[in-house]
Amino acid sequence: MTPRRLTLDDLDDCTRLAKDRGWLPEQHKWRLLLEVGEPYGIDAPDGDGLAATNILTSYGDDHAVISMVLTASRFGMRRGLGRRLMEHVLERAGDRTVSLYATEYGRPLYERLGFRVVGTAGKHAGHFSGEPSGRTRPATSDDLGTILALDAEALGTDRSAVLRRMFTFGEEVRIADGGFGHRWRNDDNTVIGPVVARDEETARALIGDLALGAEGEVRMDFDLTHESVIRWAAEHGVTSSWQVSRMVRGSGLPGDPARQFLPFMQALG
Repeated sequence: MTPRRLTLDDLDDCTRLAKDRGWLPEQHKWRLLLEVGEPYGIDAPDGDGLAATNILTSYGDDHAVISMVLTASRFGMRRGLGRRLMEHVLERAGDRTVSLYATEYGRPLYERLGFRVVGTAGKHAGHFSGEPSGRTRPATSDDLGTILALDAEALGTDRSAVLRRMFTFGEEVRIADGGFGHRWRNDDNTVIGPVVARDEETARALIGDLALGAEGEVRMDFDLTHESVIRWAAEHGVTSSWQVSRMVRGSGLPGDPARQFLPFMQALG
């Protein structure tokens, strides 16, 4: 069972595998990840779809993110498929620092592969209520240079290939003096992220204005170190439901975490 590179032709099998493991199909999200990352899979030995998946998304030569680590339920016990794919993508990552978000179920495997916990993120969801800040505006493609510069300074790595997709992948991109944010629609809610800002006041303005433009429930995946903005979100109807560990293999993550308020999605760091 040798890993192979996945393509968009595998999209339906990827979403079938996600549903097999109790996830939502998230076809819009899978399509983006298949296009911007290095997706790998192992074909099911019974000929029925995929037995396992894993996606590596690289940011320049120094950082990469692993996501969509899935093994079909009928192959999940002691087959080693998940580890085989992890070893494959880690080899592909080379000398890059690699990060991922881990549930308690997946964490032991990642620890055996040299990952360590560096933080905790919480999924916060709800119906946001508030008033427009008056401090942000819709971004256009003319703002892309400013957005990429802000992001590179705050993240310390090159996410430009992913950020360029915001204007076609998402519902809205907003910009403020010293920050930007993005909103995109997933299967059952609207996700706010990424949000990069020079300070919390700017981040609140971006998050609030993006959330007010959303239809239905919004989701925000805050690092738990952002305690005051989490309290602010809760006061506006967005509360916590579950937590995951952020894990890193290699040297520490680049950039300034104080300016990184929300990830694009957990699958992209």
